[in-house]
Amino acid sequence: MFKQVLAYVLVLTTLSANCSQLFVYAGFEMNQKYIAAELCINRNRPELHCNGKCYLMRKLKQAEQKEKAHESENQRPVLQPGMIVAKLVLSAPSFIIAKSPTAELKFIFPERSNSIFQPPKV
Repeated sequence: MFKQVLAYVLVLTTLSANCSQLFVYAGFEMNQKYIAAELCINRNRPELHCNGKCYLMRKLKQAEQKEKAHESENQRPVLQPGMIVAKLVLSAPSFIIAKSPTAELKFIFPERSNSIFQPPKV
């Protein structure tokens, strides 16, 4: 039961992040009379027939800017902490980094067993 509820909540949160404009439209449609009467910039000029659409456009623009900010935040480089570690290693004093003689290791191919590699029998 708990897993099902958690799954539904996670699905709804991922969908709500992608459908923010849908929620703005739905909120506008439900409260259009209040928005036109109280929040509209052009409420004192009824000849424009705005009916709160200026408020809707402003909210849609805000939602779009929020989505773009969220996308740019997600596109930050993932390897940035690794670069900091690399800078710390490169800036270490030379007496810490011990120089050890390197020995050449010969590469030996593994022996293959013919019993494994057999052609298919027809």
